[in-house]
Amino acid sequence: MKKKIKKTLKTIRKSIVEYIITNRLFISYVILAIIGTMFVRYFTIGNFFSFKPFITDLGIILIIGGLGYFVKPKNQFKYYFIWLIIFTIINVINSIYYKFYVNFASIGYLDTVSQAETVTGSIFEKLSLFDIMYILVPIIFYVIHKKLLSSSYYYFIDKIEKGKKMVVTTLLVGVLCLGYSFGTASGTDYSRLAKQWNREYVVERFGILMYQVNDAIQVVRTKLSSLFGVEEAEAIFDAYIDQKEEHVDNEYTGILKGKNIVFVHMEGMQTFLMDLEFNGAEVTPNLNRLASEGMFFSNFYPQVSTGTSSDTEFTLLTGLMPAASGAVFTSYYDREYFTIPKYLQELGYYTFSMHGNLASMWSRDRAHPSLGYEGMYFEESFTYTDADVINLGINDRLFFKQAIPIMENIENTYENYMGYVITLSNHSPFYEAAPYSNLDLSSHYTEINSDTLEEVEMSVDYLSDTAVGEYIKSANYADMALGDFLNYINESDAFDDTVFVFFGDHDAKLNRGEINYLYNLNPETGEEYEEGDPEYVEYDYYDHELNKKTPLIIWTKNAELRDVFSGEITYYTGMYNVAPTILNMYGLYNKYTVGEDIFNAKDDNLIVFPNGNILTEKVYYNNSTGEYKVLEDGAIIDEDYIENVSAIGEERLDISNLIIVYDLLDSVSMTGEWYEEKI
Repeated sequence: MKKKIKKTLKTIRKSIVEYIITNRLFISYVILAIIGTMFVRYFTIGNFFSFKPFITDLGIILIIGGLGYFVKPKNQFKYYFIWLIIFTIINVINSIYYKFYVNFASIGYLDTVSQAETVTGSIFEKLSLFDIMYILVPIIFYVIHKKLLSSSYYYFIDKIEKGKKMVVTTLLVGVLCLGYSFGTASGTDYSRLAKQWNREYVVERFGILMYQVNDAIQVVRTKLSSLFGVEEAEAIFDAYIDQKEEHVDNEYTGILKGKNIVFVHMEGMQTFLMDLEFNGAEVTPNLNRLASEGMFFSNFYPQVSTGTSSDTEFTLLTGLMPAASGAVFTSYYDREYFTIPKYLQELGYYTFSMHGNLASMWSRDRAHPSLGYEGMYFEESFTYTDADVINLGINDRLFFKQAIPIMENIENTYENYMGYVITLSNHSPFYEAAPYSNLDLSSHYTEINSDTLEEVEMSVDYLSDTAVGEYIKSANYADMALGDFLNYINESDAFDDTVFVFFGDHDAKLNRGEINYLYNLNPETGEEYEEGDPEYVEYDYYDHELNKKTPLIIWTKNAELRDVFSGEITYYTGMYNVAPTILNMYGLYNKYTVGEDIFNAKDDNLIVFPNGNILTEKVYYNNSTGEYKVLEDGAIIDEDYIENVSAIGEERLDISNLIIVYDLLDSVSMTGEWYEEKI
């Protein structure tokens, strides 16, 4: 018996050694490919090794590699090398993309590539040595190939390789790997794989390669289904609209009738900045002044996807969510949407947009007319030199200075108007605008002189050259420009019947570690306080997500309305609540939204983010992990509550995407009975 076992083990060992010797190129390909996928998970979601995504990626790598045995040994290097380059490109793009958007790339976003030219600085700012590391994979493989070439490996393999047998065996192992992965998948896993909007979850469960394969399938399916799945989409859409509760008037219904309105889109401005002071100076004194003089929504959250600023424009004006794949402004701009500008046009309002950048950025030259703007004032409407450019276009201070005469002329020409003004300077990379701020970020502390034993005042600036420090100074400059704008408005004879809505379009896209440095900076050493230190401030995943809120302030110099639009509103409010809320103030109602009037929803409001995360006054729910943080003291959260809010969020995402992809609003009337009655 012992001899039999010994013989069997010897045979197995011999087979393994023989396999390794005769398949060195293939084994190198597999090891390098799988290492690349593990690193991309590690540098994005922080998950280096997890068995299920590992086994799924391995299955795909083996199936692709197994087909390489159909190729003659002397040409196998080219086959595997090409695939390793493809894998490397996937890894590099997703690694950089994740840093920029905290999401994974999609083939559906290829139509946004044209925007890359204008944000090159932001992209390069996010690059690191780790991103270059992926390139080592094909380089190492090439070196291995050269070593094998210098030996008699390829000649030897050409004589003994059994191609067909290796194909079958390798494909079988690959299929078994995928069979295990999908065989152990839950209903939730399949649902999220099919819908693809929670990309982090898909990568964490199925790996980066299956994510990319599935993404390609979903993009093709979406394109085809927009041609063939209209009837099913219409049925789902009609059922959703039919079950919506009728609109109820509230204390703000019709309050803005006959008044002008201007939305001021504040690039990258986050609410936490309003609480910061350095050496006695506020970071955002003018924004703070606005909040004290107007109606300040202190728990307001953008709901952007990869369209970032353009997603904000779309969601704010329509009450819908961003597209599940691609950006509305570049992929779906030619659809019918019911927007604030279109509704106000029905009331005789002149509508315009204004931006100190190229009209082609985010395809605004095509998207803005589709959203209902009659006039568009972009880069060509302003006078400036290269010295006046910060980041992507004309600096905010000069932009506002030249915007005021244009707006005054609009007021003198039209009885009523609605405008959308987009700022620019506080766009990443923040080191562009930071030098224009005089804010002193230095830390001051007392040290005992060892010789004289006297106290010595010390000063050192650790923050200014960090990502968060540059952001703070950039925002301070943007706030100075905002102060100029407020002064112009107050000094002007115009705008007495105008309400301004100031809002941050999205967070700064700084990662948790970069923001954590602000809260845990040791002013004496420049190091971060660590857990257990008395000065340590916990800043976990949920703190970071909740910190992404931006200001929303309704403000006017009209004395009568100023009494109405005052105080702090603490309801948790999403970007998709803005359109229903503002339209109600004009006595209008658009039932084809997924957001609600915040003054009707109040504490029961639910905010769904494009990745499926949910925020209510009680809880922040992480859709990727299924975990959540209770926000309301004493609140008891059970699984029924989580399942209910998750189902509502998923329904809103699905309905909104159906409206966009299938152009469902093209077949319904914008003016419903309630609307006609009010006007």
